[in-house]
Amino acid sequence: MTATSRGTIATFHLNRYADLGAMRHMAFDRPVLRRTSGLLFWRLLGTGRGTSMSLGADPRRWALFAVWRDERSLREFLERSPIPARWRREAQESWQVRLAPLASRGRWNGVDPFAITPAAGPYGPADGGPIAVLTRASIRPSRMVAFYRSVPRVDRLLREQDGCLASIGMGEWPLVRQATFSLWRDAAAVRDFAYRGRAHQQVIERVRAYDWYSEELFARFVPYGNEGTWDGADPLAR
Repeated sequence: MTATSRGTIATFHLNRYADLGAMRHMAFDRPVLRRTSGLLFWRLLGTGRGTSMSLGADPRRWALFAVWRDERSLREFLERSPIPARWRREAQESWQVRLAPLASRGRWNGVDPFAITPAAGPYGPADGGPIAVLTRASIRPSRMVAFYRSVPRVDRLLREQDGCLASIGMGEWPLVRQATFSLWRDAAAVRDFAYRGRAHQQVIERVRAYDWYSEELFARFVPYGNEGTWDGADPLAR
């Protein structure tokens, strides 16, 4: 899928390594990313073993979510930075996608990563094509047990959802700062999961009623410019 590359864009990068040595990059990549020109916002993220925010971690698979000033800034990073050069050299499997922001609400560590993006932006899923969804939450310590008890039901619903192309749970800080990234066949599939799945609806009702999160963010994107494989396939090639 293509989109007009105008203005701020986001990217999601997922890399799997052969051994646990990749964990060191979580520390060593940070100063490099801080110095990267045109990189407006970024988070390095560990990943879970399941499709949602599960307790299990996969120490060989790591993700980067980033927001860029423009396509040129991203291209310079991909062509010149030692970080993507290492992905190409060391990762057993890599997948990445460009993301044109559609809408967002909430904050990530006090920051709105998409504050400079016009509402709805210059993009739109006019062709009924795929949608990417990012969710992120800081879970209140007093609500952690209730939250993780609810995860298996939502995880099961995700696996059964016909319109979900791929999904992954991620962690910025163990247990309490969690996120998910998912790809959907179209906007209708996202709505079906959000509003028709009873397990998901029950979780949302409890989140609101018992104030599970101290902070949360929800964002939707048009995915385009995807490369590589995720668990052996490109989910957007289907």
